[in-house]
Amino acid sequence: MRKSRSERKPSTAQKGKPVSASRVEMVEVVLPNHANPLGNILGGRVMHLIDIAAAVAAHRHCNSYVVTASVDHVDFRNPIRVGDLIILKSSVNRVFHTSMEVGVKVFSENILTGERKHTSSAYVTFVALDEKGQTKAIPPLVLETAEDRRRFAEAAERRRIRLAHRYKERSHPA
Repeated sequence: MRKSRSERKPSTAQKGKPVSASRVEMVEVVLPNHANPLGNILGGRVMHLIDIAAAVAAHRHCNSYVVTASVDHVDFRNPIRVGDLIILKSSVNRVFHTSMEVGVKVFSENILTGERKHTSSAYVTFVALDEKGQTKAIPPLVLETAEDRRRFAEAAERRRIRLAHRYKERSHPA
């Protein structure tokens, strides 16, 4: 006899994973080959590292392939100099059905003084894919802290804005 849906063992996609399971911290030394002529890290290099840190968080959450669907704007608040550490912290903010938003904060740290500065933030949306490259459901997010709940709520508003922008672009192509 076949079990009813409520009696079946929940799939991984139904169980949920805590935000803490997706947390990532990446640290690199900024080298001269990553810098512009002024000795500051190239913006494109920072954007590349943001995408990597965000992708690792997304992979950790859904245990599958993910592809970058969008990146919200990135502001460069403070320069990161050659010899500084670049520190990227990321975690999943919210899961939708087959997509998720990952938040990334970027810091610089002077290795001589230990001074740390917030230099950039970004929100990256990923889509989960199965082994055949088809979209797949993502496990829900288990919120553990007030900070998790705040980020979860704010992600819904950012998604609404992204979808409205996408609809506007499709309605009025350039």
